[in-house]
Amino acid sequence: MRTKLYTVAAASAAALVLASCSSGESGGGDSAASGGLTGEGSGDSCTIEGEVPIGAVLSLTGAAASYGESQQRGLELAAAELAEQDGVTYDLTIEDDQTDPRQAITLFDEFVNDGASLIIGPTLSNAAVQADPIAQEAGVPVLGISNTAAGVTEIGDYIFRDSLTEQAVIPQTIEAATEQFGLENVVVMYSNDDAFTESGYEAFAAALEEQGVEISETITFSKSDTDFRALLTQAQESDPDALVVSALIEAAVPLVTQARELGIDVPIIGGNGFNNPRLMADAGEAAEGVVVGAAWNSSSDNPENQAFLEAYEAEYGAQPDQFAAQAYTGLKLVDQAVRANCSAERDSIQEAFGQIEDVPTVLGQFSIDENRDADHPAVVQVVENGSFAVLE
Repeated sequence: MRTKLYTVAAASAAALVLASCSSGESGGGDSAASGGLTGEGSGDSCTIEGEVPIGAVLSLTGAAASYGESQQRGLELAAAELAEQDGVTYDLTIEDDQTDPRQAITLFDEFVNDGASLIIGPTLSNAAVQADPIAQEAGVPVLGISNTAAGVTEIGDYIFRDSLTEQAVIPQTIEAATEQFGLENVVVMYSNDDAFTESGYEAFAAALEEQGVEISETITFSKSDTDFRALLTQAQESDPDALVVSALIEAAVPLVTQARELGIDVPIIGGNGFNNPRLMADAGEAAEGVVVGAAWNSSSDNPENQAFLEAYEAEYGAQPDQFAAQAYTGLKLVDQAVRANCSAERDSIQEAFGQIEDVPTVLGQFSIDENRDADHPAVVQVVENGSFAVLE
């Protein structure tokens, strides 16, 4: 599936048109590869004559669709707002990788050959590990907006992300939970067939060791599993102070629900895969008390976040989640990078991304560090009355 967004600068009657295009239509021709994307001025005064082709690879169908759908909304909202600004016109094409790394590889290859100035995505880290090297080899910058697994940016110097790594968020989560609940021993559960959840497990294990919390048992499962009763019964036998779980939302919902059905009432501490409104919507009362580390919380009172919340709810009639917030921020950061040197050439964007520092965003004061990773405050959340609240 291809969704194409044409964003037209305000100087030429700002508009956002959403259309379905055939799979054979290119995302922006060869404009980025052939030049013509360097303008005059800088920052708000930057003016670039040609359209800036941006590709986005998201999981809009398949197991990670709930994440990708939120990301698409975040990107669309940011694109609509950027269309109202003078000087730079973005041609954003969003493609569905179907939660399949092989499809992500195909789409990255298409965007590279079509001349995209930059690629956003893919949604999952296991797809990024396989698709990002294509862009790296071609010298096309990539901005991951939800890739949190260790090692993604180590693929090369054209790979960036605005999503905090599990290694940045999980230690704060475990420290807060240990203090709040007096943790001494826990059972860790994780799906061992996904790069993202494996990375989360590794971060959890290291953080628990750092806090002096004993892991009485480690239990693995497949990301496609939906019946956890036998594994939860096994975990229950260890009489843990908490269950620590690294899983995608499709496994998180039944795991949390079945744990409560079995009478397991100890805290459940989840990784980034739990950051999804579906946790509360589908698990209902069972989700109450679940602790999740996050890169963003809707209660943040910075002006950028308040404006984002208002605009998102006005456009979609729903509250955004972290994945929408990171996607929205991602496209705004792309605009920041393009305007910095007033150029959408690939090398220029790569250089400008490396210089992003203390930018006010929806996520808070945002920088990209020397490893091309996101640097901004994290937050520890707990589900209270059907919503995420800051754990205090």
